[in-house]
Amino acid sequence: MRIFVLSGQSNMAGRGGVHHRRWDGVVPPECAPLPSILRLSAALDWEEAREPLHADIDKAKTCGVGPGMAFARAILPQLQPPAPAPAPGAAAGAGVGLVPCAVGGTAIREWARGEPLYEQMVRRARAATEYGEIEALLWYQGESDAESDAAAAAYQGNVERLIANVREDLGMPELPFIQVALASGNKRNFEKVRKAQLSINLPNVVTVDAIGLALNDDNLHLTTESQVKLGEILAQAYMGNFLQATS
Repeated sequence: MRIFVLSGQSNMAGRGGVHHRRWDGVVPPECAPLPSILRLSAALDWEEAREPLHADIDKAKTCGVGPGMAFARAILPQLQPPAPAPAPGAAAGAGVGLVPCAVGGTAIREWARGEPLYEQMVRRARAATEYGEIEALLWYQGESDAESDAAAAAYQGNVERLIANVREDLGMPELPFIQVALASGNKRNFEKVRKAQLSINLPNVVTVDAIGLALNDDNLHLTTESQVKLGEILAQAYMGNFLQATS
């Protein structure tokens, strides 16, 4: 099973189709479930992946469509050999395993080594490796760090530290890390955080840009259509930069 960790805050957890704290329940075909795409539940059980992927992880908020399913469906045809279709709940033979870890409204300091969110992410990633290899960590976070000058100024260093820590703790010094540069944030430091994200220059770190993708009426979270596009952008980044190396 090809395993991908999904982490960060609300736009990774998914708010597509969420309006006034209610999800409209619309699942586009690009995000429809497939038997060969599984997710690791909060209880560390493998099950057929369905939107909202983060419903039992980001429990304090209303989750909707995120980029994870669109990403998985986009890469699935490129995985060789073709994956068989297991029964729901069966890990063996699955094509893609998604490990949801994102929690809305969280700042980068909450993802530091020793903090509960970081430790939960590492624990879930380790549990997933019993059934396959981690191919990449997909990261979309930073809106909360645009709220203060100090957080924005420290952002690049904190993300670089996060990358180093998670690679060390998982024993994967070359673990691919695909991050998303912010598409939104009405705070004064939005551009500073984006600049920090786009300035990260580390081996096996790729940044995709979400700027210009359509937002929900809250002017913060990506729409369902935008989440599908982002998932496909992330898939292209993975396939273009890492698929051959990990096949």
